[in-house]
Amino acid sequence: MVDPKLLKKMQEDWDERARLNARYFVNTARADWTDEEFYRSGEQTVAEEILTDMINICQGKDPKQMRVLEIGCGAGRVTRALARLFGEVHGVDVSGEMVALAREALKDFPNAFVYQNNGMDLSVLPPGLLFDFAFSSIVFQHIPSREIIENYVREVHRVLRPGALFKFQVQGDTRVQSSPDDTWVGVPISEQEAVEMALRCGFEPRYRHGAGQQYFWLWFFKTGDPQPALGGD
Repeated sequence: MVDPKLLKKMQEDWDERARLNARYFVNTARADWTDEEFYRSGEQTVAEEILTDMINICQGKDPKQMRVLEIGCGAGRVTRALARLFGEVHGVDVSGEMVALAREALKDFPNAFVYQNNGMDLSVLPPGLLFDFAFSSIVFQHIPSREIIENYVREVHRVLRPGALFKFQVQGDTRVQSSPDDTWVGVPISEQEAVEMALRCGFEPRYRHGAGQQYFWLWFFKTGDPQPALGGD
């Protein structure tokens, strides 16, 4: 079971970071981002991680006909770039402060929608929505609980169309010492743990890149039904 106090701490810590300097905590490359530079960095993420991988992501579909999910939308940096490329984008974030900034960033993008969620599931999304692709970048590296990460993976499975891809990062450096309540340095996940998690959650872990490193990319394709959650429902 996920500790409700941890979820509350995640929300409070990220709200505080948003108030201090949201753009720095979203992308620590610099502390004094201008609008243009900040959003251009989101375009760069999409250029590097999405546009180079359109065969796996689109699987023959027109991007403008695709509905995409982003976990950890932050202040809307990548969300804007996704909204330029895809037909419809939905993003979730645990921080209400970040979501408010994202909504402002996306005010000229009627095809983009953001929601504050509870930090562990996707129940905040409108009922019945199915997604053609899910994405998360530099988010799970901050989550201190494997249970929360796996719950997100199960939730993505629930809302993805069959065969669709969930492409995301985890902290792959298993030398990292994480604390159970540290919402900045998250829990590391080994290559074996990632594979086992994929299979438990009904995904085929088709590709991996960066095992043992801070930015460990995973390509999970939805296949079968997930196994029952441990201790679960």
